[in-house]
Amino acid sequence: MSDTRSSGMHIRVNPEIKAGVEPILAAIGLSFSDVFNLTLKQIYLKRKIPFELSSVQLTENGYTSNFEAELLSASEESYSAVADGTAKLYKNATELFADLDADEDDE
Repeated sequence: MSDTRSSGMHIRVNPEIKAGVEPILAAIGLSFSDVFNLTLKQIYLKRKIPFELSSVQLTENGYTSNFEAELLSASEESYSAVADGTAKLYKNATELFADLDADEDDE
């Protein structure tokens, strides 16, 4: 990325958002090109989008509340199956994978 040449791009922006953002950027001395280039540079350096893309609230464990509830429910079902003797138990991973392969063959 040491090449200093520029490449032009054309982007479409919602006019209401553009009008609302322009004075904010002007107040801090940035142009749309500056912000776009800063954002792309961060994506390049961090190998990810440099900001949160979702408004979904995550639990303290980093899951959505629905997914965490599903995990807890599955966990409780697993504990119950072990407690009442209905759980499938395996001596090693080979047995587990053989069973999983057999289940796939049945489908």
